[in-house]
Amino acid sequence: MADAKIEIKMGGFTFTGEGTEKWLSGELEKVLAKLPELVEVAQSETTVAENSERGITKRNNSRLGTLAAFLKEKNTTSNQVKKFLATSVYLHDTTGKNRLTTTEVKNALKNANQPKLNNPSDCLNSNVTKGHCEKDGDNGFFVTDPGRASLGM
Repeated sequence: MADAKIEIKMGGFTFTGEGTEKWLSGELEKVLAKLPELVEVAQSETTVAENSERGITKRNNSRLGTLAAFLKEKNTTSNQVKKFLATSVYLHDTTGKNRLTTTEVKNALKNANQPKLNNPSDCLNSNVTKGHCEKDGDNGFFVTDPGRASLGM
């Protein structure tokens, strides 16, 4: 018989546990340690569901994980142009949006607690010059296949 019961809801994430007080406190510590990551995954799943209702589909989200992990994997810490590109690829793949804006890239980094870009517009222009991104008038920009390839995707 259970001595303790707990339920935690944060964003789209819910944890419910029932058991002995000792066991439950150990499990709670594990959940709290992973909570930022779990909430981000739950929010991503919510975004995917909302996008599905609007007819937008995502690509390859399961292998991307969090934005912070993706940026680390792509080794973008010392190169702002590459960080902009990697963040753009991540946003394309997790949100399913065909076009992005520099503001969306800037906000994604901020929301993921990542260091900001000094000049996102300049990063976009550098990626356009390299052929990694293409501007689409007033509708924003998109990452090209060579841009994805430069990240090993």
